[in-house]
Amino acid sequence: MKFQNVFIPFGGYWSSPFARWQGSLANAHPILLAAETAKRALKERNIAPDIFDAVFLGMTVPQKHSFYGAPWLAAEIGATGVTGPILSQACATSARVVASSGFEIEMGVNRAILSITADRCSNGPHLYFPNPLGPGGKGDAEDWVWDNFNYDPYAKNAMINTAENVARESDISKEQQDEMMLLRFSQYQDALKDDAAFHRRYMVTPLEVKDASGRRVVATVKDDEGVFPTTREGLAKLKPVLDGGTVTYGGQTFPADGNAAMILTTREQAQTLSRDPKIVIQLIGVGTARAKKGFMAQAVVPAARNALDHAGINIADVRVIKTHNPFAVNDLYFCDQTGVKAEAMNHFGSSLIFGHPQGPTGMRLMIEMIEELAMSGGGYGLFAGCAAGDTAMACVIKVG
Repeated sequence: MKFQNVFIPFGGYWSSPFARWQGSLANAHPILLAAETAKRALKERNIAPDIFDAVFLGMTVPQKHSFYGAPWLAAEIGATGVTGPILSQACATSARVVASSGFEIEMGVNRAILSITADRCSNGPHLYFPNPLGPGGKGDAEDWVWDNFNYDPYAKNAMINTAENVARESDISKEQQDEMMLLRFSQYQDALKDDAAFHRRYMVTPLEVKDASGRRVVATVKDDEGVFPTTREGLAKLKPVLDGGTVTYGGQTFPADGNAAMILTTREQAQTLSRDPKIVIQLIGVGTARAKKGFMAQAVVPAARNALDHAGINIADVRVIKTHNPFAVNDLYFCDQTGVKAEAMNHFGSSLIFGHPQGPTGMRLMIEMIEELAMSGGGYGLFAGCAAGDTAMACVIKVG
């Protein structure tokens, strides 16, 4: 879809640090943590919660009481008079939330929407599905996170198989993946320079994690937690996870916990809420695509082209590119198909390095894209990322 009337206030977005699987955020309720993060971020930006017409919540892992979703979260931040949906599209959830919020702004249904994405991969639910026809009436069980990472009911494969399929068809070697991983790790180090100055442009930090009572602080997270030190020698020692494969544990991301948010609104409201009204941020286009069965990483390329077509530009017009890259294979394939040099994209890091909490991943990458564009004088930015079901979504945002 092409957008003409959807804007984002400069600074009207934020992210928590991302914490590794079973790390400091493992026991924090993602909706309550997202609400605490949002309240602090809104206060720091002098934005009152009553300016929102709706709250859209992106979430992929069910949690206790998440049945109440966006209305619960809205009330927790003080926007007690508004409601909104829960949107879930696996790793494309952030792009879907942005697209859906943008559509309502574009159509004039609402004037200001707070789009919040939050997930906790740690300690995900263990579900039991009754089955009266099972042996002795025994039901079916599912570990929501782990079982779905490891099995696509249509393609009949795990996530890692999709990366191996693309690597095999495109002749991508383990050595190429190691080189890509080293590059992405070195780019992330730029975000940590000068006491993590880049992260402090948008990240709510330090983040206090409280116990179930909400009174006692049990952990303080100052920045991303769980980023693996990466060296050429260390990667060389790792063996492929699957026999006969090329993808190692060092060539893929890790599940994480966290949240991110973005305000989508009209041009006039964006200027009012902006930290710098001279910086105009506009959502231009959104695209989606689906690859052939079992080739998830390939979907990113047609999704990106779809979004660029809607925006009326081509990839040569794009100044900043950020990708959700759960495997190094993703970026190798993207670069091969588009002609983009690996070092020309994913400056300051990507999900391959800082982890993947599902719903918030793409939102954080879009935020980083906006900040990089603002630092470099503006232009077009492209976010693109794959998602479960061999799908992908992409967004084009202009900063001027």
